[in-house]
Amino acid sequence: MSVYKKLAQARVMLQNVEMTKSGNNKFAGYKYFELGDFMPHINRIFNEVGLCGYVSFDKEEATLTIRDVDGDDPGIHITSPMAEAQLKGCHPVQNLGAVETYQRRYLWVTALEIVEHDALDSSEPVKQVDLTDFESALESATDLKNLMYIWGTIPKEHHKALKAKAAEVKARLEGK
Repeated sequence: MSVYKKLAQARVMLQNVEMTKSGNNKFAGYKYFELGDFMPHINRIFNEVGLCGYVSFDKEEATLTIRDVDGDDPGIHITSPMAEAQLKGCHPVQNLGAVETYQRRYLWVTALEIVEHDALDSSEPVKQVDLTDFESALESATDLKNLMYIWGTIPKEHHKALKAKAAEVKARLEGK
């Protein structure tokens, strides 16, 4: 059986597995699959059908290679361009780990056709505001998404001074 047929079989087998989304994006209000939600199922299914998948990284792209454990074919290669993560308060190696974790997740979701919530299509566009006067911009925030957009665009030197103001606006928007 070809690696493609085995992958198709694995996809159907995974569709018949009840999976729970443990990831929770509180900001955008949706749940998503984390690696731990589906990898044990994929590993079991791949073992059953005779496939092996492994992820590798270089500076330009991440690659998931799926091979037939009994064959000599070159396998299926799924790639994704590398990107950077800039998580607040993290060291460079932690940001690298975040990138690699996201890449692994997205590669496996692509390979196994795992259907997720489409955050881009279902979310309201962020209202663009004039950020020349940061305090006014915070006051004009219409919802938490706008507040987070504004906060994320304010230069770091203004963060400390406007932190209390942001908390007030957030409380107002949450109706507290």
